[in-house]
Amino acid sequence: MATLKRDDGVSLYYEVHGQGPAILLTHGYSATSQMWVGQVAPLAQDHTLVTWDMRGHGRSDSPGDPALYSEAATVADMAALLDAVGAETAIVGGLSLGGYMSLAFNRVHPERVRALLIIDTGPGYKNDEAREGWNRNALRTAERYETDGLAWLAGGTSERRTAQHTSAKGLALAARGMLTQSNAGVISSLPDIRAPSIVVVGSEDTPFLAASDYMASKIPGAQKVVIEGAGHAANIDKPKAFNAAILGFLKDLKTPA
Repeated sequence: MATLKRDDGVSLYYEVHGQGPAILLTHGYSATSQMWVGQVAPLAQDHTLVTWDMRGHGRSDSPGDPALYSEAATVADMAALLDAVGAETAIVGGLSLGGYMSLAFNRVHPERVRALLIIDTGPGYKNDEAREGWNRNALRTAERYETDGLAWLAGGTSERRTAQHTSAKGLALAARGMLTQSNAGVISSLPDIRAPSIVVVGSEDTPFLAASDYMASKIPGAQKVVIEGAGHAANIDKPKAFNAAILGFLKDLKTPA
């Protein structure tokens, strides 16, 4: 357990487990690094596993300035975490918003990505109207945290129900600045991805099935795995099947020079 002080004054909570090639896992919106507890032992056996709480979440800071929450800031946080653990490159992945941010990270820092783990994730939208619809939902989510506080987590999916946060305001600001999307940059970058990639989705995660099919078809050489009986948090709902899929993918990666 450690904290990393960023240049903008925000402190990030992170954990490092094991030794070997680095893996950076990013949680979904309104979840925390705790959602990966079932992956620590299997993944840290042969890797340096880094998990963290995004700004506004968990044990990381929740600054009051809305300008400190953005896709660009999150990507920069991820790069800084890799620097902090001495990892020039890493296997980068995450669930939902964490998966989207992993794709965004690859778009900015492709030279640092050994492989991508894209889990129950959407890549954004090319269509402006569809993106606006997503953003309206994100803003409604922000409003719910502003009016109902952290109690609203109780009705969420499994990775949210187990999360512990200190600031509903931080989650609201993260929804406004990080969950909303401003362009089609990430989805348009999919055909340019050169890192080995796996797209994982729960069979019951209906809102993300089509998005997973799309990513698997657009990312060159991508593998796709459907975790039967799992919902949005496939790693929590069916940890054995999920871990087997990820470990099988990692086993096939070439050992770094």
